[in-house]
Amino acid sequence: MMNIMRNEKPNSRAALKEETHARIVSVAASAIRRSGYDGTGVADIMKEAGLTHGAFYAHFTSREAMLAEAARQACADSAHAAAQMAASLPAKAALSSMLKAYLSKEHAEHIEAGCPLAALGSETSRQAPEVRRVMTRHIKEMIDLIARQSPDWGQPGAHEHALVMMSTMVGALLLARVVDEPKLSEGLLDAALKHLTSGVG
Repeated sequence: MMNIMRNEKPNSRAALKEETHARIVSVAASAIRRSGYDGTGVADIMKEAGLTHGAFYAHFTSREAMLAEAARQACADSAHAAAQMAASLPAKAALSSMLKAYLSKEHAEHIEAGCPLAALGSETSRQAPEVRRVMTRHIKEMIDLIARQSPDWGQPGAHEHALVMMSTMVGALLLARVVDEPKLSEGLLDAALKHLTSGVG
């Protein structure tokens, strides 16, 4: 009995630390999309997570390590949502639904929960190699997901078509958030959606 009790305490502490770590990463994943990498400070993240600034180094070796994990989480959330949508719909409807959700006014307005590529793409080239590696993997994963939903999947041009589609989606969403005219913002999203869905069916 004593052995069991001794083992429970360290396991409980480890579970609590893991839970706390996950909470910090989740907060940071939203924060980097909302405020950018440079606008995301350690003190603010820890405060939002309900922790002291001093507790940071019990979880991360550096701010860059936290940013890499935050980027990884943001990418994982985005990829999971897209894959879930694709899996829940008939093959012919999946890509069209993914495009409509991505190029929507709602997505444009909720940057903190949306695609990390559109939120952070222009900043990522100036980040540490581990952050760039995370985003590169996500881009490749999303291109592959789009290609597999395309009507021309299995054909020689499917991958290239997915590259163009991904570039158009991210670019349109980024520009829709940049402009200060709602009508132009909606026009950018609508034009991209119309163009991309014209060959999807």
